[in-house]
Amino acid sequence: MHSQNLINIISDQLPNLNKSESKVARVILADPDSATRSSIAALAKAAEVSEPSVNRFCKRFNAAGFPDFKLKLAKALVSGVRFVNRNVDPDDEVSSYTPKIFDGTINNLAMVRDKISHSRVNQVVDKLIQAKRIYFFGVGASGSVARDAENKFFRFNLPVSFHDDVLMQRMLASTGSTGDVFFFISHTGRTKEVVEIAEIARASGSTVIGLTAPDSPLAQVSSVTLDVEVPENTDEYMPMTSRIVHLVILDVLATGVTLRRGPDFLPHLEKIKNSLKPTRYPRSNS
Repeated sequence: MHSQNLINIISDQLPNLNKSESKVARVILADPDSATRSSIAALAKAAEVSEPSVNRFCKRFNAAGFPDFKLKLAKALVSGVRFVNRNVDPDDEVSSYTPKIFDGTINNLAMVRDKISHSRVNQVVDKLIQAKRIYFFGVGASGSVARDAENKFFRFNLPVSFHDDVLMQRMLASTGSTGDVFFFISHTGRTKEVVEIAEIARASGSTVIGLTAPDSPLAQVSSVTLDVEVPENTDEYMPMTSRIVHLVILDVLATGVTLRRGPDFLPHLEKIKNSLKPTRYPRSNS
């Protein structure tokens, strides 16, 4: 088993692991960098398993023990094509890197699906339903996610806008008030400007929702957070999986808002859909 692909292999093996092994795997995949610095006792506690269970997990992945496993994991974190993707090797052909990118995204989506808090999703839907205005903020790769959110949520008869310019974000946050919702999207939750703007929005009396990493600086200043752990080091590699996960979570929230509006709201959605019909060529029957 090549150490270079260890993280990918663990992710691929998730469906085949027993309950204890699965717990250990999820803790490692959620933050592999921290796992390389963790003691076996700390990792066992985080996974809610025994230390022998952690050792058995390590041996399953061809490590002599926990120290050897941490060494292999550390090597995996610096593998792949730097600034592209850790699962991709420099000599990969298209037949290799294409399924790697797809499989990595599918596995991480499944992991987030199984861990996401349904009660927290419900809480965020509550805030969105009650909002008098919604602002979606993101910078960098998260800016495109914020734009997609605007495209979905304008359908709900609410004033909705997206912004990816930090100066505009700062000005809007300063003019917020009770009833306004500022929805911040950030994979790391460590972008300084984003955290500062969230603090400004919170100080103005607005509700701040963070779609971000748990315990991040953004999560700490948010009114409500949707904690998302995606094992993707965007400090080192190109944002890929994290962006897709955020898009799917926004689909979940849009679905929740639609269902809350009830069947009487469906004619409004139908009207929007019908407005697009003249812009499209008819479907081909062939």
